[in-house]
Amino acid sequence: MSGFQAFEGEKVHIKAWTKGVPIEDAAMRQLRNVASLPFIHKHLAVMPDVHWGRGATVGSVIPTVGAIIPAAVGVDIGCGMMAARLNIRAEHLPDNLFEIRSLIEAAVPHGRTDNGGRNDVGAWQVDPPEAAKTRWADLEAGYQAVVDKHPKAAHPRGFGHLGTLGTGNHFIELCLDEAGDVWVMLHSGSRGVGNRFGSYFIERAKHDMRRWFINLPDQDLAYFPEGSEGFIDYIRAVSWAQKYARASRETMMDQVLGVLRGLFPTLDVTQEAVNCHHNYVTREKHFGKDVFITRKGAVSAKEGELGIIPGSMGAKSFIVRGKGNPDSFCTCSHGAGRAMSRTEAKRRFTVEDHVAATAGVECRKDAEVIDETPMAYKDIDAVMAAQADLVDIVHTLRQVVCVKG
Repeated sequence: MSGFQAFEGEKVHIKAWTKGVPIEDAAMRQLRNVASLPFIHKHLAVMPDVHWGRGATVGSVIPTVGAIIPAAVGVDIGCGMMAARLNIRAEHLPDNLFEIRSLIEAAVPHGRTDNGGRNDVGAWQVDPPEAAKTRWADLEAGYQAVVDKHPKAAHPRGFGHLGTLGTGNHFIELCLDEAGDVWVMLHSGSRGVGNRFGSYFIERAKHDMRRWFINLPDQDLAYFPEGSEGFIDYIRAVSWAQKYARASRETMMDQVLGVLRGLFPTLDVTQEAVNCHHNYVTREKHFGKDVFITRKGAVSAKEGELGIIPGSMGAKSFIVRGKGNPDSFCTCSHGAGRAMSRTEAKRRFTVEDHVAATAGVECRKDAEVIDETPMAYKDIDAVMAAQADLVDIVHTLRQVVCVKG
């Protein structure tokens, strides 16, 4: 029995793994808008964490032939997850985890101040670590190739943000699995430089739509036709940003493991689960055709492939193995998905609510993180149940330390 619900679209069907999980009206309108485009291949696939996004919903898989929509990839290009299991266990951790959280916060810049300017705490204020320098050396030429042609896409902190966390729903966590083993799990993307690349090319695509007199149901669905100059330049930029995001997560993992080795000298990694994107575009073959797959808030789940589906900062998370379901374009959700806007969460919940919801987790418990409180997200158990034919659960993790920007 299929796990998806089918909805009629103007040109293609919409297949949604959302049984038991509501879809907001605004998100459904966006799905129908995307389904009306002439270059969608077969159907849209919708994950159970679906919610409204810019142009296209977060939690959707958009297969296209001959075109790419920059706003569907988004501005946090290459955002994703990384997780590693360690050889330390719950009983090795101290009763009070505040020191560990403080040391991680000191080792990895996080947050944003000074409007992202010279004194921004979210960038390296002193020399970045050697791991960041080495990785930037591999990235610098590719960055320069993009900005030499598109100077307005340049960002002053490409190097300064490499290996930094950012804000919003990005996090670094220590988790325990069902056997009591400790995991490091982190979530971040391409930071300011990816945001600048994404924003710049979204506007370029809109400009091209106006120049070619192409009418769209939403201007944020502006696209680059394959072979056009904009397409070629965007592919170069987005591929670089995805590589940058992966390198940034690797650098943060190095920093966190360095902190833990200072506390546990015999620490070792026993399993690196995955370093996966969930905001990206790639070329894959589906239903007999080579197509561009844009996963906007969605994770590749090919048969046997490991992935990460995090819950909110007070809920459990999952290491999963893909089932390679062809109807989902071999994809699963990227998390629980927001149940409400950040503004609504701040209006509805108090610091006391947040403290109660994050009991047992060493994390920030102040008004500035109310928009990330667990109640602002969908029920992760319902999300997992809705995609039972997409992935198998390998490990169930619960957070004990959470660092937020």
